Amino acid sequence: MRRLSRALPWLLVARATPAAAHATGGREHHVSAGWTHDPWIVVPLVIAALLFARGWGRLRARSGQGSAALRRRGRYYAAGLLDLAAALMSPLHEAGERSFTAHIFEHELLMLVGAPQLVLAEPLAVMLWSFPRPTRRALGVVVPLLAAPWGRLTGAVTATAAQAVALWLWHAPVLFDRALEREGWHVAQHLSFLVTALLFWTAMLHRRTSAGIAALCLVATAIVLGALMAFATSPWYARYARLDMAPSGLTAAEDQQLAG
Repeated sequence: MRRLSRALPWLLVARATPAAAHATGGREHHVSAGWTHDPWIVVPLVIAALLFARGWGRLRARSGQGSAALRRRGRYYAAGLLDLAAALMSPLHEAGERSFTAHIFEHELLMLVGAPQLVLAEPLAVMLWSFPRPTRRALGVVVPLLAAPWGRLTGAVTATAAQAVALWLWHAPVLFDRALEREGWHVAQHLSFLVTALLFWTAMLHRRTSAGIAALCLVATAIVLGALMAFATSPWYARYARLDMAPSGLTAAEDQQLAG
């Protein structure tokens, strides 16, 4: 079962190409088949990459060859952005339209892989250096004013509650089906998952939260919800129930159980 759960999302991605060609009236797709190029996804990722790269380059120039910590932050940030791109732009995103397991794998890649790497990169201080000196000085006045509310938002209890609310609300059948049917709602869903995941991992990784508290926080956010999905005997979501069978050959109920 472990091997199946690891391999299935990638099998779904591999099968996304012919399904995409059929759904789009038989148009041929070559290398780019199944990839998403939505400007609401691509433009923010490009801007985030450029801001960090410009700030990182300036800091590296000021530090000579660059410190080991700065290089490490660059690696974390690059890996985090690549994970976001894999979740939101690769054929996995399109496969999630036909398989609940692929959809959930996309969410987990976003929240459990990409988000913590971005947090470990501590990108905001680096991005600040991408701006001209007058802008940096102005932002330097504003940033300390945000320290207190930021500290409250990234407390273990507050950040866990925020992520739990986002997960449970968006996985309610009414909102989840709406996100599948309407692109604006889908963007809002992914944005709320990413923002709350960044708050959560900041609390877990930078606030020195104990391992015991962190484990309880993980249970409160996702594990209970996953268990309910895993033991459900009927599909929760109309979009996947109408498909009847996932591309992998699983029924809608089995696809949801594997996702859980």
